[in-house]
Amino acid sequence: MIELVVLDIGGTTVDEHGDVYVALEAAVAAAGGAPEAEDVQRWKGAGKREAIAGLLSETGSEPPGEDTVEQAFADFRARLASAYAARPPEPLPGVPEALATLRRQGVKVALTTGFDRVVAEAVLSNLDWDERVLDAVVCVDDVTAGRPAPYMIFRAMEQAGVRDVGAVLAAGDTVRDMEAGTNAGAAMVVGVLSGGHSATDLGATPHTHLVPSVADLPVLLRYER
Repeated sequence: MIELVVLDIGGTTVDEHGDVYVALEAAVAAAGGAPEAEDVQRWKGAGKREAIAGLLSETGSEPPGEDTVEQAFADFRARLASAYAARPPEPLPGVPEALATLRRQGVKVALTTGFDRVVAEAVLSNLDWDERVLDAVVCVDDVTAGRPAPYMIFRAMEQAGVRDVGAVLAAGDTVRDMEAGTNAGAAMVVGVLSGGHSATDLGATPHTHLVPSVADLPVLLRYER
């Protein structure tokens, strides 16, 4: 019996039009890195400060200092805020209805994200997603390490009052999302194909299921036909 569904935000429950990774790549390039598309792909699902530091280390001319990373992170947030103001994120099709169905069946719903709290709250506020829609929201700055570490899932369990990881379904659109679910020992680790990773990428990562969208979770859990 699944008691808690833990979901990523961008690309999993929310369509943010890929703007986060455009902003990330631009901020890293402005700070002296030279990331290619495949470099950015490897960091999808990670905490964004960690991704910036990693990309600068991998593609820059020298290891970045802490100040360089913080300046690049501030630049990233400014670029992302501008992009979101021009084209606000929106729920992926069928997701609000799926979340409502799960909660009506007594399943708690938590979101976890590689966004920091400031960015995540701005996105969710714009969507009008609050305690009427969600039982918990965990951001990367709430834990000591982001994905693939399982800590955000454990924090979501704590906030939702769920003690048994064997009653948790973890789902996301990136390899790191699925690795976090596996590392947490979740009963169900579900890759969703609504984001930036293909079925080939996600299928090569340990999982229990692959589905087109979070909108398919009620059927997967047999709450809908």
